[in-house]
Amino acid sequence: MEKIIKPDRKYMVKVVWIMLTLTGIFLLIAGIIHMIFALSGTPPEAVIITWIVCAGTILLMWAISWPVTYLWFRNLQYVIYDDRVSIHKGILTKTIQNIPFRAITDFELVRTLYDRILNMGSIKIQTAGKSVQSSSMYEGVMGGLAEFESLHIDLRNKIRTLHPLGDTPLTTAETPRHSQDYLLKEILDQLREINKELKKS
Repeated sequence: MEKIIKPDRKYMVKVVWIMLTLTGIFLLIAGIIHMIFALSGTPPEAVIITWIVCAGTILLMWAISWPVTYLWFRNLQYVIYDDRVSIHKGILTKTIQNIPFRAITDFELVRTLYDRILNMGSIKIQTAGKSVQSSSMYEGVMGGLAEFESLHIDLRNKIRTLHPLGDTPLTTAETPRHSQDYLLKEILDQLREINKELKKS
């Protein structure tokens, strides 16, 4: 049985707030440069060019970022299956990222300042292999979630159910060495299964 989850519309509100914040930063930088030019007696033409460059940068940012983010949002979808989590994403080239539950070691709930204001959150998916090979430690991210708390609990309960006793998933607080041991154990189990099949034949 699959559960399809779309990011909440507040995800786009968050993008707008981030872009407005960046716009404010650009205007603040342009204002500081304006004051420096005014105090140093720089010709007015330089001040005008500063504001033209600032305005052009802001317009270009909105013209590119808004449509790209909107298309990304429309195509973004998370599907929870019995055995895996699938992240559907992309704009021109659409991809499906499948993360099996047997490889997942933890789900981390993350909420930025904007997330807390908008009452939403993101869930980062950690796997044993990713934590060893990548500094990011995360295989995938489910962002823009409105019912983040209940989903986070459900997913953590899911991996507790799927992993047998004594083989519980690792938490993000554990060391990469422990994650590597877990991965080696998974490989060893697979090799034993292959060995059994070879003996049968």
